[in-house]
Amino acid sequence: MAAQSPLWSNSAFVIARLTFREAARRWILWVALIMGALFLLVYGLGYREIYKEIIREGTNQLQLREFSNFLQMMGLYAVNFLTLIIAVLTSVDTLAGEINSGTIHTLVSKPIRRWQIVIGKWLGFTCMLSIYQLLMAGGVILTGYFVSGNFVHNLASGLFFMWMNVILLLSISICGGAILSTLANGVLAFGLYGVAFIGGWVEQFGALMQNPTAVNIGIVSSLIMPSEALWKRAVYEMQSPIAAAFGMTPFSSISTPSPLMVVYAAFYTTAAIGIAVYFFNRRDL
Repeated sequence: MAAQSPLWSNSAFVIARLTFREAARRWILWVALIMGALFLLVYGLGYREIYKEIIREGTNQLQLREFSNFLQMMGLYAVNFLTLIIAVLTSVDTLAGEINSGTIHTLVSKPIRRWQIVIGKWLGFTCMLSIYQLLMAGGVILTGYFVSGNFVHNLASGLFFMWMNVILLLSISICGGAILSTLANGVLAFGLYGVAFIGGWVEQFGALMQNPTAVNIGIVSSLIMPSEALWKRAVYEMQSPIAAAFGMTPFSSISTPSPLMVVYAAFYTTAAIGIAVYFFNRRDL
């Protein structure tokens, strides 16, 4: 048994590598990168022209910094949304589709445990999505720096919470694939994201209008699906102090999730992977 332990310990990483290579072979990764480059091109050109127009209007330095922060937060909002969508589209059938087509038998017939298949696929997609998000967010940040000379605040912590958001939705997609069909899994993932999205906006307006009921609705929706809470925490870290004080833009956070909500989101992600392993181990293939 001791002699086999290296095989067992490395099996999940082998699956992760194969998952990454499969995404590249199916052009999923390349199409995402090409579309990402197109997005950054349009964003960069738009950012430059808008910023030049603001300068021509004689805006002072404080207003320029605030406007630059707003434009960068707008770009990061789009990056967050695009990466979440790609997380679901690339992983929604990684288990459900392979079970339905029978290709999963190729893996389960090997000397590898089922939990290693789930973890390996999760690691492969995590690596792919992390690289994609880093490139996209880095492009937005560097565009802002080269055009305006400004960085967003607390960049590292903000990007970390954005990354947690993507891994959360990926984990839900992997979990659904171990239990449901591909179509039902997609409905589940996007449905939960929709609940979190609208609940987050209800909470923001509730905080703005000092309506406790609306705030509580948002909190409950965050407990159902904490993705929007993670985005708001990322915004809280990266927004400028003036935007935080007024909270009047779509990309500022009025109601800020507590560290306890962040811990809950981490537990939620871990539980989703644990449930995926549990049901995949017991599923009739």
